[in-house]
Amino acid sequence: MKVYLDNASTTFPKPKIVTDSIYEYLTNVGGNANRSTSSNSLASNKEVLMARQKIADFFNFDKIENVIFTNNITTSLNILIKGILKKGDHVLTSSIEHNSVIRPLISCKESIGIDLEFVKANKNSFINPSDFEAKIKSNTKLIVLTHASNVTGCIQPIKEIGAICKKHNIFFIIDTAQSAGTVKIDFNEVNASALAFTGHKSLLGPQGIGGFIISDEFNDACSPFIEGGTGSLSHDIYQPTFLPDKFESGTLNIPGIVGLSRGIDFINEIGLENIKSHNTTLYKKLVSGLLELGYTVYGDLSCNNSTTSISFNLENVDSSELSFYLDSNGISNRSGLHCAPKTHETIGTFPLGSVRLSISYFNTNEEIEYALKILSDAKKYFY
Repeated sequence: MKVYLDNASTTFPKPKIVTDSIYEYLTNVGGNANRSTSSNSLASNKEVLMARQKIADFFNFDKIENVIFTNNITTSLNILIKGILKKGDHVLTSSIEHNSVIRPLISCKESIGIDLEFVKANKNSFINPSDFEAKIKSNTKLIVLTHASNVTGCIQPIKEIGAICKKHNIFFIIDTAQSAGTVKIDFNEVNASALAFTGHKSLLGPQGIGGFIISDEFNDACSPFIEGGTGSLSHDIYQPTFLPDKFESGTLNIPGIVGLSRGIDFINEIGLENIKSHNTTLYKKLVSGLLELGYTVYGDLSCNNSTTSISFNLENVDSSELSFYLDSNGISNRSGLHCAPKTHETIGTFPLGSVRLSISYFNTNEEIEYALKILSDAKKYFY
């Protein structure tokens, strides 16, 4: 039996509506959006416009031109972080960030001289909002925070931290790589300045498409990171300053945008709460089984405040060896540091890391039972 439980890396399989729509676009539409008045190009324009509207609606944002497409969330975070920071700015982030946040911030610290501080999460990878407020200075310009850990799945209190940012007039960037498509996110409710998203995880789209939503206030202070042809103002040698063209240079990944658009259609049809309920049931079954088998599980063991990512270890067994055993028996997983070394330092698993299993809507109860059987067999194999 083959069981795919590496959905935090990328969800698989994708809904049929997603794969069919990409094939349909590539075989019958084509065209380059905003580059021609041909029927093919206009059809592509329509697809891009519809996708912007769906994403704006999905995150409860009212200006579709402020929905920007990129090739992934890492690009989005680089644009947002490097476009806003100047020498001497104070920035706060957490000890459970992915390298897609940490590395651009470290780069800014070393290249332009920002003042960077990490707010430490507890051993279960949860953050106390008051710890952020306690570190705010007169020159604090930005807080960047992952909504949910890609290691433990723990969901952070972004609404409370967003309120702190609003109170102190600080920009707030949210990384929703692990949360978008698993829990409801309201851009306005959480007082976001910018929200970065990726298409290929729980939004159920293909790889190579991502983006961000940006508030007008953040946009006014943010410079474009990449410049070039936009299909607009072609007579002008300077980058357009209006949205979305300000941040969208070069040909868009329109097949990816089409697939992402249909992924959101699928989520809306099933219902986000129904997806969450399905995933939570399987998640609780897997966590309970791991604990009964004697595995060490990290994060929210109450299963009340997490996505579907579960990190664990077996005592005295290297995580890569356990991962290989699972994969050899049909269980797709991920091991190591998961591009989040500070998270592993926080939960006490650095430098060896952990094994991670992550569930999607397409997993079944039978698959979880099989995974638990293989995990039981693994104990006998290693001990």
